[in-house]
Amino acid sequence: MFNLNIFGNKRIGIDLGTANILVYVAGQGVVLNEPTVVAVRADDNKVVAVGQDAKEMLGRTPGNIVATRPLKDGVIADYMVTQSMLSYFIDKVAGSSRFIKPEVMVCIPSGVTQVEKRAVLDATLAAGARAVYLIEEPLAAAIGAKIPIAQATGHMIVDSGGGTTDIAVISLGGVVVHQSIRVGGNKIEEGIASYIRKKFNLLIGERSAEEIKIDLGTAIADKQNPRVKEVKGRDSITGLPRTLEISEIEINEAILPLLKFIVTGVREVFEITPPELASDIVDKGIVLSGGTSLLRNLDKFITQETGVPAHVAEDTLFCVVRGTGVALENLELYKKSINKSDY
Repeated sequence: MFNLNIFGNKRIGIDLGTANILVYVAGQGVVLNEPTVVAVRADDNKVVAVGQDAKEMLGRTPGNIVATRPLKDGVIADYMVTQSMLSYFIDKVAGSSRFIKPEVMVCIPSGVTQVEKRAVLDATLAAGARAVYLIEEPLAAAIGAKIPIAQATGHMIVDSGGGTTDIAVISLGGVVVHQSIRVGGNKIEEGIASYIRKKFNLLIGERSAEEIKIDLGTAIADKQNPRVKEVKGRDSITGLPRTLEISEIEINEAILPLLKFIVTGVREVFEITPPELASDIVDKGIVLSGGTSLLRNLDKFITQETGVPAHVAEDTLFCVVRGTGVALENLELYKKSINKSDY
């Protein structure tokens, strides 16, 4: 059989996340992990920086440059900027002067509309792909978490990223029931910034909110010995810079309503899960994946609220992109669960 690989054909898996974009190259593994941020010149819409370089500019750009996240809640919010970003990353891993365009698999949140799917397909094709495959995030996360999804038993995965939390029950290689909630790491950061603004009249930026989430964020606060952090921002009344000390108890109070949304989503998925599969999940537990699953005590909080054991998957940040790569390398095995579009 004619082997395209002798001409440098590449197969690329992309976890197109709201907060980070991860890229997997067949035969090589995960080769790239950068923030999903693009800096654009306002006068001519020219892209000036992508990924980590663009993230450094968030909240610090002059008037003629805008640093934005082109994805919102897991779907494309700015088509042209997303296309430019995909082109940049595909060129970075496949080479801009390639003889044959690569095949690309992109993962998408469960339950996105046909219009949103089409936007991802079109943007990826326009960015230089020869063929595009779409796979749902919870299925990719389950494959990446090494869950034996082909078995006739139920497994629940809660994949919580920057923009969405996808909850799905998987059996016999497919998604049986699912729900996508537009709550993730970004909403948690917004909740922290909003809480600090309302309670302390202090305005903080996106990067500061992210640092607070990482340092103090917890689903169950330690009331005996809480961690504290110094926060710098601008006083909303005087307009002058100010510093205050904040504790994990206050941050827990800020993010608890959002965490309860995730738990409500888990409960709603259980309500529509066939009883046999639900009993399997009680035995095996709920698997958590995605960056937001690293929030302290989130697994304990979900166990406490649902009565079902929950645990964080190994190497949780890379579950989705690894699962995307495995599905790309075994297309025949997962063809039932994949959408395809050719150039």
